[in-house]
Amino acid sequence: MRFLAGLVVAVSFCLPAAGETFEEGTHYELLPISVETRNPDAIEVVEVFSYVCVFCFNFEPLLQAWQAKQPDDVDFHRVPAVFSPTWEHFAKVYFSAEILRVLDKVHYPLFESLHLHGVDLRQTPLLARFFRDVGGVDVKRFLGVLDSFSIHSRVQQAKAQARMYRITSVPTMIVDGTYSIEISTDVEGTKVLEVVDFLVDQVRERRRVADEAQEGQ
Repeated sequence: MRFLAGLVVAVSFCLPAAGETFEEGTHYELLPISVETRNPDAIEVVEVFSYVCVFCFNFEPLLQAWQAKQPDDVDFHRVPAVFSPTWEHFAKVYFSAEILRVLDKVHYPLFESLHLHGVDLRQTPLLARFFRDVGGVDVKRFLGVLDSFSIHSRVQQAKAQARMYRITSVPTMIVDGTYSIEISTDVEGTKVLEVVDFLVDQVRERRRVADEAQEGQ
């Protein structure tokens, strides 16, 4: 796994300069086989991440600012990566928050607890108290969800998705199930969210042209 030190400096969510383009093999990769998206009517953008990844933590404020500006045709969501038992534990945490409908409340505080406050949220009692105090979730209810069949099923699906995306490091952005933007030293000064915007625009334009061609038949 490769991560990018100083990610916040390297990443910008400003729009690309007029006429600026990005190249396959340099700024992004084309997946060998496209992965089905969850909503074919939208342009899907996925962040593959982990709470234990400090660079995902650094990237998160930029990503949230970018997300807040997206139009209705962009469907953004996250997929937790699973590279080890610890990462799997935090994938279960993510999906538990999702099922309990407290993801908006606990998502960034989870990062802060781990990376700023050094709380060992691998310990189930501490994790349950965190969900109670931050998410307002009853401890017994949280514990009943954390190791449920539904959570294990979602974790397995996340593992399968990561394999299809060919994930080797995080954070990695996937656009429309087709393009992969790996945030690593290989891309150096590339402004990752600009590349995402560029690819979203490419997908949007292709769809517009295809729709017009179909209407003209």
